[in-house]
Amino acid sequence: MRSPMTTHCYLETEDAYLMLHCVSKKNDVNKDKWIGVGGHFEEGESPEDCLLREVYEETGLTLTSWRFRGIVTFTQEGYGTEYMCMYTADGFTGTMKECDEGILEWVPKKELLSLNLWEGDKIFIKLLLEEAPFFSLKLSYKGDELVEAELDGNNILVL
Repeated sequence: MRSPMTTHCYLETEDAYLMLHCVSKKNDVNKDKWIGVGGHFEEGESPEDCLLREVYEETGLTLTSWRFRGIVTFTQEGYGTEYMCMYTADGFTGTMKECDEGILEWVPKKELLSLNLWEGDKIFIKLLLEEAPFFSLKLSYKGDELVEAELDGNNILVL
């Protein structure tokens, strides 16, 4: 059974985040969207174990410096609940490789919100860019539509 726990990381340089344009997998919930890198925990992994493994598997890069920025709870009708440990990383070594899940591209931070993103991703990307303190964000979807968002227990969006 797939773990409901995941990691998500934005590798960053001074002015850009490494983004994954999800165009390669067939039946991908993120098809045509831009996301960070990460994935589901494997048995016995800590958040950091998962982070390091997933970043390496998807990019070929080894993280040397990262920050745990928040936790995001996703709920989606018919899909269940997923808990995502959100990281940014500003230190890494190695040579970037092609990703079998899509195209990796360094995107200037000022252009991030113009990409084809999930509505909820725009909320946590803004929190990251604003250097918000550690946060807990709950995002509720019906299909692809964001219907509710709570930041640190307070409703910030109702449609």
